[in-house]
Amino acid sequence: MIVEYIRYVLRNHGPDMLVAAYTEAARHLAAAPECVDYELTQCVDEKASFVLRIRWTSADAHLKAFRSGPNFPPFLTAIRPFVPEIAEMRHYELTAVTGTGSAAS
Repeated sequence: MIVEYIRYVLRNHGPDMLVAAYTEAARHLAAAPECVDYELTQCVDEKASFVLRIRWTSADAHLKAFRSGPNFPPFLTAIRPFVPEIAEMRHYELTAVTGTGSAAS
């Protein structure tokens, strides 16, 4: 499994515009067999900062299958205006360090 993180720092759009765009784009992520899950988070301290986390079945599944499949074009159309505001986009592998805090029970 691969985790993709995309960090946005909005300069040209309002936060509600990004959330609306990803509300539409999320339909295409949900339909993609390569996508395990996703979440968009907004910084409480800087409302113009967001992090999108997407778990993919593999890097190839994301970079090759999803990007050449039927869900990518409408996904990209929904978020295209925000691409210039991406501050970072990277793929990460999971490590053995994982756990649950006591608040989860």
